[in-house]
Amino acid sequence: MSRIPLLQLSQISLTFGGDPVFDGLDLVVQAGDRVALVGRNGSGKSTLMKVMAGLVEADTGSRVVPSGVSVGYMEQDPTMDGFATLGEYASSGLEAGELYRVERASEGLKFDPDRPVSTASGGERRRAALAKLMAEAPELMLLDEPTNHLDIEAIAWLEEELKSTRAAYVIISHDRAFLNALTRATLWIDRGQVRRQEIGFQGFEAWRDKIWDDEDMARHKLDRKIKSEARWAVEGISARRKRNQGRVRALNALRQERADQIKRQGAAAMELASAPKSGRKVVEAKGLGKAYDGKTIVSNFSITVQRGDRVAFVGPNGVGKTTVLKMLMGEVAPDIGTIDLGTNLLPAIFDQSRAQLDPNMSLWDSLTGDPAMRVSGKADQIMVRGTPKHVIGYLKEFLFDEAQARAPVRSLSGGEKARLLLAKIMARESNLLVLDEPTNDLDVETLDLLQELLDTYDGTVLLVSHDRDFLDRVAATTVAMEGDGKATVYAGGWSDYQSQRTPVNAPEDRAAPKKPKEKQDTAPKPKEAGLSYTEKHRLEKLPAIIERLEAEIAKLEEFMSNPDLYVKEPLKFQKATEALVERQTALAAAEDEWMMLEEKATG
Repeated sequence: MSRIPLLQLSQISLTFGGDPVFDGLDLVVQAGDRVALVGRNGSGKSTLMKVMAGLVEADTGSRVVPSGVSVGYMEQDPTMDGFATLGEYASSGLEAGELYRVERASEGLKFDPDRPVSTASGGERRRAALAKLMAEAPELMLLDEPTNHLDIEAIAWLEEELKSTRAAYVIISHDRAFLNALTRATLWIDRGQVRRQEIGFQGFEAWRDKIWDDEDMARHKLDRKIKSEARWAVEGISARRKRNQGRVRALNALRQERADQIKRQGAAAMELASAPKSGRKVVEAKGLGKAYDGKTIVSNFSITVQRGDRVAFVGPNGVGKTTVLKMLMGEVAPDIGTIDLGTNLLPAIFDQSRAQLDPNMSLWDSLTGDPAMRVSGKADQIMVRGTPKHVIGYLKEFLFDEAQARAPVRSLSGGEKARLLLAKIMARESNLLVLDEPTNDLDVETLDLLQELLDTYDGTVLLVSHDRDFLDRVAATTVAMEGDGKATVYAGGWSDYQSQRTPVNAPEDRAAPKKPKEKQDTAPKPKEAGLSYTEKHRLEKLPAIIERLEAEIAKLEEFMSNPDLYVKEPLKFQKATEALVERQTALAAAEDEWMMLEEKATG
């Protein structure tokens, strides 16, 4: 017996101005699906997801969602007009018995529900939109770059939530580790065609490369056939008074078939040119201390960065990673300690806020107006690694077309803005790259190319990222910032850092010899491992969470005590029963967590 799909698209065609984005697209999402939606920046991933969500209407074709099935979409730029706080927005549309889900999601995703919408950052708005979707718990979740603006802890929380949910979901993400952990099928958009394979993202690249190899072989065979038929058409004329018109028509058809083949979009022609080498020592920091508004960023932090090092800074959002980068670059002064910068440094900086891009300037003006890229007397040329180059030609190397050159920067997608900023950085020589969250919004292919460039870059790299796979591929040293001023240097990337961390409540080393009983020291040992910054914060919040859950349980029990409820409104009774069980389970877990943390805090 076949299952009824949660969502079905049939013969969808959609055109925005020029070439069709999709033509004759068929797509089905079933209950339990765990799908990665992949494709190059600009291939139409977000557009397709909006069609799936019913937010963009196709020119032709149908979208069918069975009655009673709910489809939730996480907006990248949510509209919050009419809502005073992020929590009010995230809770909108929920029944009273479901509000606890927003609080739970706000803790996991690290946003303040009481934050006024008017002062919330773009990242906070996105986290509120994601919390709203998680709280609504639809049968099908459509998630467009859900890990952007999340730190690694919040990504791990979201990963666990999605692993345990019964809902189906479709995810657009550049985070390989996230996709590898969660997906069991892949939708691939390539030149307007959507293909599906029943293997998670971990098998995508091998599948993609096989399709491209098959295409190349078929194109090679077609080219050989066209050459053979063309030779016949030319050489055979003198030997025949009457040409075989059927064969001529077949040749023309072959030529048209070749002309109609859509060329694959190549990778951006990115290149990093190293300047003359810096001194062997790039940065030496000793005993750094820094605090803002009573919050300690780092305390007694020391590090030496040598030429060629790849150093990554990791930790929760707001812990101060960008501040430490700016201190090491001499842009922010420490409260105490010393920073000694090396000689002959030529830094290039990729800032997470994209502050180097004026949203109102065109792409053309953004490049030609950069003093470091200006060519005297040549309005249509820019200096690229010491050589004049036409603006359009250079933009095309980064996959921008001629029509985009005069468009404002604000019209670009997040991935396109990242590529434009990389174009500006890579036009100049450097021997020190400072990359503050460069991976946000970039597609997987561009991330691969960036990683390869960093592998062969002669200079030094300082990096902030929440992309675990990218950190493993690039970093040779990891500085873990865990709050309360603690910053620890580890060898290797993210996975190496995780394996080197001292596990909490680690079992005793059984191989170590024990003292004889009569000589064992019975005095209490000093506490070695207290609570981390995150655990302290959690311990402070748990009493309020427990109190709220107890209050909600009491309200639900009172609501269900009405003897007529089961007979008159069985659906409400069933929902209330499910909500009661959910809260009782959450209360038991919260109490157990509080006891564990309290015991750990008191030794």
